[in-house]
Amino acid sequence: MERGSSGLHRLVREVAKFGAVGGAGILVNLGVFNLVRHVTDLQVVRASVIATVVAIAFNYVGFRYFAYRDRDKSGRTRELTLFLLFSAVGLVIENGVLYLATYGFGWDSPLQSNVFKFVGIGVATLFRFWSYRSWVFKALPARETVTGAESILVAEPAQPRPTQRVP
Repeated sequence: MERGSSGLHRLVREVAKFGAVGGAGILVNLGVFNLVRHVTDLQVVRASVIATVVAIAFNYVGFRYFAYRDRDKSGRTRELTLFLLFSAVGLVIENGVLYLATYGFGWDSPLQSNVFKFVGIGVATLFRFWSYRSWVFKALPARETVTGAESILVAEPAQPRPTQRVP
């Protein structure tokens, strides 16, 4: 039972860290989105794509150095490539929701745009959480397993083997 609860505890901590970085990323995303919409004449989805790209860069730093700082760091090029690939899929999901609302249903007031931008972020976040933890920021071997194996080796002093006598 102990092993399962520690695994659940680790997952809860991971979700909390992912959520903290993601929450800050949402603020960056929505802030840049509204700033670009108000200071430029860009169409809503183009402004959203720019905001998403800025948030992706912000989130990578947060995930690598906070949420997943204890994960394998040996393949940074691979990690960054996969992060950008899965982030691009998330960008399509996020902005696809906004595109459908804006151009499919004509919901393009500032409030509606923000609501569907937020809904798109939510749907894309589910995909990103799964893909980042499964493929990008791979877990190192469980510490408990390594510590447990080491403690067995330390706790049991080497005993000489009894010799067998052949009659």
